[in-house]
Amino acid sequence: MLDLDLLSAAEPLRQALARGPAAGWESDVPFKPERAGMREAAVLVPIVWRREAPAILLTQRTDSLPTHAGQVSFPGGKRDGADEDLVATALREAREEVGLDPSDVTILGALPRYTTVTGFVVTPVVGLIPPGLDLTPAPGEVASVFELPLSWVMDASRYQRHPYVLDGREGFYLGFHFQAYWVWGATAAMLRMLCATLEALPFQSD
Repeated sequence: MLDLDLLSAAEPLRQALARGPAAGWESDVPFKPERAGMREAAVLVPIVWRREAPAILLTQRTDSLPTHAGQVSFPGGKRDGADEDLVATALREAREEVGLDPSDVTILGALPRYTTVTGFVVTPVVGLIPPGLDLTPAPGEVASVFELPLSWVMDASRYQRHPYVLDGREGFYLGFHFQAYWVWGATAAMLRMLCATLEALPFQSD
């Protein structure tokens, strides 16, 4: 059962998500317009709520996966035909990947949809979860589950731009190191959007 401290934190976070990211975020994030034929997907952005030290729950994929092997990501995936909506997609994938019970998640809202170079348009669904949950990473899919301090996420200077050329087009992606993890691409971009969305709230950088 969710405690009162967690529930009291939900409303200001919900209001911030409803307002959306602060102006100018598009220049900080490699945002691409949606195109016809893109497939829908959703990820869960789980905020582990501790009053003094909230954190973001992330996963690292196993090295044996055929796509995105070894990458840091949020729990998530493509929308299934049986999913009622994209919130259901995010919750289903989180249960499948890390054993997170949907009843432990307080849904707050969503970040702007994000398009990927692989042809998906991803809805990042943000939710609060209590600390100390007994999670079970899916064998063969999730190598580890770890927490990234929200204070780290809220420090915009940590997000570094890295240029690339793909199919003759130049662009950039965001990335940063946290302990032994390299966080980059869509995951880093969504975290930067979260940073821009929550910047008016009292989360301090370390």
